[in-house]
Amino acid sequence: MSHVTVVQTKPGEFEFRLPDIGEGVVEGEVVKWLAAEGDNVVEDQPIVEIMTDKATVEIPSPKTGKILKRFWQEGQVCPVGQALVLIAAEGGPGAEQIAPAVAATDSNPGAKAEPVSAAAAAPAAAAPPANGQKALAAPATRKLARDLGVNIHNVGGTGPHGRVTKEDVHLHAEGGRPETVAAKPAAAPLQVSGEVERIPLRGLRKKIAEKMVQSAFTAPHVTTFDEVDMTALVQLRGRMKAKAEAQGAKLSYMPFIMKAVIGALRQFPMFNASLDEATNEVVVRKDLHLGFAAATDNGLMVPVIKHADQKSILRIAKDMGEIAARTRDGKATKDELTGSTFTISNVGSIGGLFATPIINYPEVAILGVNTIKKRPVEYKGEIVLRDMMYLGLSFDHRVNDGAEAVQFLNAVIGYLQDPETLLLEM
Repeated sequence: MSHVTVVQTKPGEFEFRLPDIGEGVVEGEVVKWLAAEGDNVVEDQPIVEIMTDKATVEIPSPKTGKILKRFWQEGQVCPVGQALVLIAAEGGPGAEQIAPAVAATDSNPGAKAEPVSAAAAAPAAAAPPANGQKALAAPATRKLARDLGVNIHNVGGTGPHGRVTKEDVHLHAEGGRPETVAAKPAAAPLQVSGEVERIPLRGLRKKIAEKMVQSAFTAPHVTTFDEVDMTALVQLRGRMKAKAEAQGAKLSYMPFIMKAVIGALRQFPMFNASLDEATNEVVVRKDLHLGFAAATDNGLMVPVIKHADQKSILRIAKDMGEIAARTRDGKATKDELTGSTFTISNVGSIGGLFATPIINYPEVAILGVNTIKKRPVEYKGEIVLRDMMYLGLSFDHRVNDGAEAVQFLNAVIGYLQDPETLLLEM
């Protein structure tokens, strides 16, 4: 980990500040403390989980010693460069000698000041940063500023430590003053009757909430539905399942669906795109990186099969199994969880019949896959039982229209109903 900062405050005591943990990362949420005050730790022992807009990482102790004080509570946001913990180095003073917490600024490492927690930050908007200084803002907020054509360095922040929030950026873009945001009354706690349990919205669940709001209120969603006769594919998978297992792959329907989507994306590349609002350009992606929604104990995540068009159905099945397992165990890499160009959300495995999926922004479409059920339908002039499945395609109406969406979905259906054509996509 680069830029690790450990500052000695008094003999034997050291402040460990949140290091630079990634390009563009200026702060991180304390998700979970792995070491308590008074705990003895060894060098490189993980002491806290920090979540940024990019990933969740374990921060190790830079020294062997005792944790004297933790400066942040779980759920609070710590800026890069601010003190995380006070450590008594091995052989140093004990916890009873804890001094008031201090935090030196980057411009004056010798300066001492009381650290301010995220909860205690003043609500008034801070002045925009001086020339040459970097505005304190999350990567998602910086992207929003770019999308709206706002110079984030000219925006006064109302968040903790003068952090620029998305609301600050929106208000600045509309010609308002950030101070008016601070003048709004704080939201009153929800009043409910009866016995309740309050669960803090933090960590991955909080990031999911922010991502869903960003997508729902940025891209105008439209969802088109259709049904597909999966009978031939059910039979084909049944014949191939044992052979795939013999080669170490669990063959679900998803690899076939991915191949069908790849075929459709080749015909309709505008669904493998993003909208660059800053330049008013539709950015059509040439790579085909397919994300698939995966449920974990901590919430929904989207592992990615990179260059899925260059892989066989068997290879996709193997990759999906391996990446999904690492994701559930919290061991997936940042590269495996980012960079998708189109996402598939499958609720069919748990019995979902219909869904209106939310686009994995900044993508422009997402395919919702539902359960396969035997239903009586007309087939070759007769009413027979067939394996049927509903599909739901949500798309960004700024980039694609309904006619193209229906044609795209028809292409997917065509591949799934005649799965032998998928062999041409291998």
